[in-house]
Amino acid sequence: MKRILVAEDETAIREFIVINLVRGGYDVVEASDGAMAVQEYNANGGNFDVVLLDIMMPVMDGIEACKKLRAISSNVGIIMLTAKTQEMDKVTGLLSGADDYITKPFSPTELLARVDAVYRRVSMNNDIRMRMQVDVIKLSEFELNLRNRTLRKNGELIELTQVEFQIIEYFFLNQGAALNRTDILNHVWGESYFGDEKVVDVNIRRLRMKLEESPSEPKHLVTIWGLGYKWIA
Repeated sequence: MKRILVAEDETAIREFIVINLVRGGYDVVEASDGAMAVQEYNANGGNFDVVLLDIMMPVMDGIEACKKLRAISSNVGIIMLTAKTQEMDKVTGLLSGADDYITKPFSPTELLARVDAVYRRVSMNNDIRMRMQVDVIKLSEFELNLRNRTLRKNGELIELTQVEFQIIEYFFLNQGAALNRTDILNHVWGESYFGDEKVVDVNIRRLRMKLEESPSEPKHLVTIWGLGYKWIA
């Protein structure tokens, strides 16, 4: 699950943000000020992909919280929430380590688009770091060799196309996460791909034929209705 920490002191705005992020497939943890955001981040072991920080908050403002979180992690994506009158704060936020900012008021579409964009960058960077550290990933009866770019099931080699391998690699590097078609399409085919998204579904079906005991009732490469696909070990 994609995890996000939302720090916003105005209850109505925070609830609006949380509802739309949950609809977008995010697991959300809430905080009502910057100090609580830092506390929640540490209490959860830093297990967040993105942090959303309002700039104007009591106890500790978003700028200070951003600095503290960035000092803890260079990997987490940080987005600042600003008002139209806070032009200098936008710059200050970016200089403090934020990846992006969203200006209030904003629509659910803009919110998800901006959060998803930062999440994808974080996810891609995590993929690269994991590849540099890990050569083999073992999940249940499957063994993915990132160096040799091979997949084995119970020790037997499974022949995969390059596209199929990239898809499986993406799932293994995002264990337990539901990945939507757009995420898979952008990762494997690139954001400049203008073909039909159904190419993802076709390759998923082909992978099920190769990996599942019963492709029509998959146990590993499952469909998460309304979200996308997920690998279950």
